[in-house]
Amino acid sequence: MSSYPSDRKYTSEHEWARPAGDSATVGITRYAQESLGDVVYVELPKIGAVVAKGDQLGVVESTKAVSELFAPVSGTVTRVNDALVDAPETLAQSPHETWMVELRLSKPDELDALLDAEAYAAHAAASAH
Repeated sequence: MSSYPSDRKYTSEHEWARPAGDSATVGITRYAQESLGDVVYVELPKIGAVVAKGDQLGVVESTKAVSELFAPVSGTVTRVNDALVDAPETLAQSPHETWMVELRLSKPDELDALLDAEAYAAHAAASAH
């Protein structure tokens, strides 16, 4: 079982959110990346987009599937990792260190409802069966 960084929270849809002050960076987990395979295309939202928890935040397309990226928390998009649009394959190299979007949190307490690293690891292990 892969280990998952403990400095972030996780969704059951395999996204992570790393909080920092009033913002959080968002990405996908190693489990999601391994399930997808080779990533060939990434679509990210525009800066200034306002999203609610669970809204579609972007798209990750691989040789296996097209998957939606969902907002783990509500907020306003303040930054996007444009480098991923030009080189989507970099997501596979280190998905836990490759952020996709930064959100200014509008409801920081939503982070409390997300999974910690240990709970997410158990969820990912159960999903693999």
